[in-house]
Amino acid sequence: MLIVYRYRVKSLNGLLNQLARKANVVWNYCNDRQKDALRFDRPWLTGFDLNVLTTGSSKELGLHSGTINAVCEQFAKSRSQHRRPYLRYRGRKTLGWVPLKGRDLHREGDAFRFAGHTFRVFSSRPLPEGKIKDGTCFSQDSRGNWFLNIVIEVAEPPVRPLEHGVGIDLGLKELAVLSDTNRIEAPGFYRKAEAALAVAQRAHKRRRVKAIHAYTASRRRDFLHKESLKIVRAFDHIAVGNVNAAGLAQTSLAKSVHDAGWSSFRRMLAYKAIRHGARYVEVDERFTTQTCSNCGALPDSRPRGIAGLGIREWTCSDCGVVHDRDLNAAINILRRGRATLEAGISALEGGED
Repeated sequence: MLIVYRYRVKSLNGLLNQLARKANVVWNYCNDRQKDALRFDRPWLTGFDLNVLTTGSSKELGLHSGTINAVCEQFAKSRSQHRRPYLRYRGRKTLGWVPLKGRDLHREGDAFRFAGHTFRVFSSRPLPEGKIKDGTCFSQDSRGNWFLNIVIEVAEPPVRPLEHGVGIDLGLKELAVLSDTNRIEAPGFYRKAEAALAVAQRAHKRRRVKAIHAYTASRRRDFLHKESLKIVRAFDHIAVGNVNAAGLAQTSLAKSVHDAGWSSFRRMLAYKAIRHGARYVEVDERFTTQTCSNCGALPDSRPRGIAGLGIREWTCSDCGVVHDRDLNAAINILRRGRATLEAGISALEGGED
């Protein structure tokens, strides 16, 4: 499995700024060649084609050939992923980015060697033994700090048996309600920082604004890492509702949705589950709130539509069980997740026969 380790760089930041500007030149060159292909009705350029066109430019640009190749390949990949004929140009306002090939980065104790330079980093956690893969890069945050993101290949742990499972219903007031009745309160880091942020914005203190945003994002990321780790250590299979975070972020709930960090939370659960031998699945959450988790019916007394969003507790008219809205949804999500996992395991076993 592939894991990304992120370290803050504490030396040669000026050099990285120069390399980032040169990498932008290569990116913009790729964009120009792509526009030429469109203008003259030629086939779209692949990463290999772009590598051929940039052959021999390493010495002229003062940029490592592996970085030039990585920029070309990432341009073609991003264009394909976004399904766009061409992409935005990279300029001064673009955050710095210097990709490199995994084979070009070498360990030197707690530092790393690349293109004849030694980059010292804050060794926040040890880098495990393994092969450094392509996709490794230097990246810059909004405050100008540089980070080294190392993609490394490590062995996958054995998968644990499906004994203890949990269903997770994501929300705004409570980040997550678990099917075992536990709840994770939404910390609301952005909401707590809004007053200080408003003062800094009115005073046009840009550095202060960036610092508040960075601190808020760091606190949220740390909180989500800790909570997701607790879950994957406690449960063998995890089912989460596929709530449309991107869609809700276009509504009046945008601030609360972004502050909750649903997508980041699910992404952390997904890769940490693999790393700890658990299983992770996202299931269709439609009607999980309205379906009775006791009898499986869709009773007439269920909460419906926008008007039913304020109903936090309801009684099933078919079996008479009283439900907590979010806990009921979490239990239904767990059942759907278990059914999905069992169906997948059965299919694999059938294929082996």
